[in-house]
Amino acid sequence: MSSRRSRQSTSAPRITDDQIIELVSKLRQLLPEIRVRRSDKVSASKVLQETCNYIRNLHREVDDLSERLSQLLATIDADSPEASIIRSLIM
Repeated sequence: MSSRRSRQSTSAPRITDDQIIELVSKLRQLLPEIRVRRSDKVSASKVLQETCNYIRNLHREVDDLSERLSQLLATIDADSPEASIIRSLIM
């Protein structure tokens, strides 16, 4: 396992601690849950956890909206301009 780690570290550029801090700070600014708290005391692991949760929620919302658009498309005339708009949103 140590040989695999050494190969990975030589093949990819290493990220510095400062870069990690900067990236976590940027994520912190993007996340509604953390932005509302306005606290710098949120740990990096909590920021990453909240990021994963936020992305999962966004995926669910996209799936739900796609399903609703598909249902709406099934109820209207397939050749109508509205149907064309809905199809473009689904794709």
